[in-house]
Order: sequence, then C-alpha cells, then structure tokens
Amino acid sequence: MTGILAFDICVALAILAGGAAALWKLARFLKRLGDIFDDWNGEPSRDGVPGRPGVMARLAQIEEQLHPNHGTSFRDAVDRLAASVARLEDHFHEHLREHPKG
Repeated sequence: MTGILAFDICVALAILAGGAAALWKLARFLKRLGDIFDDWNGEPSRDGVPGRPGVMARLAQIEEQLHPNHGTSFRDAVDRLAASVARLEDHFHEHLREHPKG
C-alpha cells in the first residue's frame, strides 16, 4: 500500500479487473476444450437434437467406403467409372485405327 487511498483503490480495482479478465479467458478456453472433446467423442441424441457420431465412428464409416462391397461403396463406384473410361478409351483407339488421319 502506498498510503494514497485513491491510488490504492485504483490498483486494487485494476488487479480485480485483470483477474476477472483472466478467469473469463480461462473459462472460454475450457469451453472450447470441452467442445473439442465433445466433437472427438460424439454426443448422444437428446430431445429435439440428433446425436453426432465421434471422430472414430466417422473414420470407420469412411473406411467402409474404401473397400469394395458388391456395388454400394465409393470404391465400387470408382472401379465402375475406371472400367467405363477404359472401355471408352479402347473404342476411341479402335476408331482411330479404323480411320487413320490423312
């Protein structure tokens, strides 16, 4: 304490305001950290709000699409597209052989 009442009060108020600001920032950081954990783990559904799967469940769904499963996976669609492109390429080359430039 300096002995000057007004100065001491201002210093105390500044310390309290700084502490309140630090607590506010800490609370916001902890809320964001909680949001990250909720996103990672997922959330169950509740009244009016659908559930959200966690990161590992989402990755499992994506991984399922990377393997053929007799027609419905993304991999099957890519394989069908590649086969169609190869077939069109063969027809195109055959056409070029039958109709040479010139």
